Amino acid sequence: MSATTEEVAASEGTDDIVAVRHPLRWVATGAVLVVVAILAHGLVTNRAFEWDVVARYIVSREIVLGVLRTLELTVVAMAIGVGLGTAIALMRLSPNPLLRGISWVYTWFFRSIPVLVQLLFWFNFAALYKSVSLGIPFGPELLTAEANSLITPMTAALLGLGLSQAAYTAEVIRAGIAAVDPGQTRAAKALGMSNALVFRRIVLPQAMRLIIPPVGNEVISMVKNTALVSVVALAELLYSAQLIYSRTYETIPLLVVASLWYLLIVSVLSFGQELIERHYAHD
Repeated sequence: MSATTEEVAASEGTDDIVAVRHPLRWVATGAVLVVVAILAHGLVTNRAFEWDVVARYIVSREIVLGVLRTLELTVVAMAIGVGLGTAIALMRLSPNPLLRGISWVYTWFFRSIPVLVQLLFWFNFAALYKSVSLGIPFGPELLTAEANSLITPMTAALLGLGLSQAAYTAEVIRAGIAAVDPGQTRAAKALGMSNALVFRRIVLPQAMRLIIPPVGNEVISMVKNTALVSVVALAELLYSAQLIYSRTYETIPLLVVASLWYLLIVSVLSFGQELIERHYAHD
């Protein structure tokens, strides 16, 4: 029969068990609360924030349209990044050395050049090629379009964000797939399962647990990276705020408006990411 806590305490000559005290935790907590109180007081009392102006513009038409454009850029650029990134990841895992080499060069190139530089390059693409043609290689041209009309600010933004994102997503997907025990794949094939069925039933469900968290972080990063497209005069959230304060000179409150919207969008995405991670964690 096992001894009770009281019996053990009595046998050791002690009346009860005393919890370990951590005074430094209380000191740290108090310091943090003081800092938070100071920041909150500054936000409320500093008239330079102009909270009345923030309230006036927070749901204004220009700002809401900018928010919608930011969401559109995020969704389409991530769709390009995930779709193309999956193809590049599979190429990287292919036994074909040519496919592996092409995927490695793509990843190296687009991860090496800053997204801002890529955006400016695509926006000025017409300076390099006056027209873009589609046809048979070294043969007749079937379709031709002027680069100025084809590469709009929206197109330049999606190319810059999407192609760069594909390089990062490819590495995430490749690492997730490579982390699955290859012995499970061999065992499934020994049971007569096809390659496609093995990937769908064995590899993908396990890889998703490793893929979802970093891809979720990439989505959140993409929301913030859309602010870079202001350099190509595309009216997303930040550029919409800039257009307003260039007229009204209310710089700080408009930047606060943009920041509040970014905080809201990222908070919603973070909550969704947590739900998806819980779903795959229980599978």
